[in-house]
Amino acid sequence: MSVEDLQTNLEQSVLTLTLHRPDQLNAFSGEMIEELTKSVKEAETNEDVRVIVITGAGRSFSAGGDVKTMGESEPQDIYAHIGRLNDCISAIKNSPKPVIAAVHGFAAGAGFNLALACDLIVAAEDSKFALSFSKVGLISDGGGSYFLPRLIGPHLAKQFFFSGQSIPAKRLYELGVVNELYPANELQDKTMAMAVDLANGPSVAYGMMKKLVDHAMTASLDEILEQERITQTMMVTTEDHKEGVAAFKEKRAPQFKGK
Repeated sequence: MSVEDLQTNLEQSVLTLTLHRPDQLNAFSGEMIEELTKSVKEAETNEDVRVIVITGAGRSFSAGGDVKTMGESEPQDIYAHIGRLNDCISAIKNSPKPVIAAVHGFAAGAGFNLALACDLIVAAEDSKFALSFSKVGLISDGGGSYFLPRLIGPHLAKQFFFSGQSIPAKRLYELGVVNELYPANELQDKTMAMAVDLANGPSVAYGMMKKLVDHAMTASLDEILEQERITQTMMVTTEDHKEGVAAFKEKRAPQFKGK
């Protein structure tokens, strides 16, 4: 893989993973996807990493699949390629670390779905999203058929899938898909500030919250109540909990260590 396909940077416990094929609007290559998956999985056990940010170099977050190469692959190659993409999406969802997508320019096709797999999406005010699969006679891959209906309901999701038209970030912010909107020239700094704030928080609790909220989308109330009961019993033994209680009693800011 070219070292340019994915760039990594670790600063203040925030691992920034930058999709780096700017001349192709960061369209996915097999190598890029594999390296992104590897980086996310390695971060799971790296105590120096407490938050992950995924962003794109150049003019856009990601154009998703590389349209220029479509029509040149055999069905078995597509099956293998989407398998690699599925591994990446699963790695992001299963990571115990909070994952933020920072979107500017365009997030199209599987690029949009990659952002949906993250825990939070922040976007530039002038950015646009598109589920452009129908424009080339394809269905959504990368988990879009799973994520989007759960966020906005099936009817509106179908409209976006059928039309393939671009959706302004403001619309998705109003629908609750995008968490925060920032001026384009402030996106990087605002994202980093959010990530650092999370990195200074109770990482173990965040990981458990992520699991419970994601599972709640398909679980019954009784199942979640019991999982909360079991998990909370574990949480009270963590150093972060003890530090939080001590800081509250001493009227100071807690110094969480993610343990």
